[in-house]
Amino acid sequence: MKKYIIIIAVLAVVVTGCILFNNYGQKNEQVNYSVIDIKLPKVEKIEVFLFHNTQRCISCINIGKFTKQTIDNNFSEELNLGKIVFREINIDFPENYQLAEKFQASGSSLFVNTIRNGNDYIEQDLKVWRLVGDEVKFESYFKEKIENILKS
Repeated sequence: MKKYIIIIAVLAVVVTGCILFNNYGQKNEQVNYSVIDIKLPKVEKIEVFLFHNTQRCISCINIGKFTKQTIDNNFSEELNLGKIVFREINIDFPENYQLAEKFQASGSSLFVNTIRNGNDYIEQDLKVWRLVGDEVKFESYFKEKIENILKS
């Protein structure tokens, strides 16, 4: 009988030790994973440039058309105030060489330059080329993109 009591006592110590060891070092702290709110400088201006060559395909022409329509239809106030600018730029013309170089544009390409505190934040938009076949999706996407820039 003593033998069984000793075995049960040893098992109890082992089980208690395992429970304590398993919880050792674990903290019950709650970690806050919320998004850090970063304040960006105010948007001064948004430049939307479609760079292209003299010879243009239908997709390049449509990107220009859809971009202009999206800006005209949704941002007419910002356009009239000069807060948003849209230009199509032929990179084959010598007078456009420096601008194309600044944006590192070659061939047909759409760029959005957000100007904050006098600094350029240039981004090439490649997604528009996947939307060139659907004017409604293009406008929805590009409108949301510009709205998000204006809100940030």
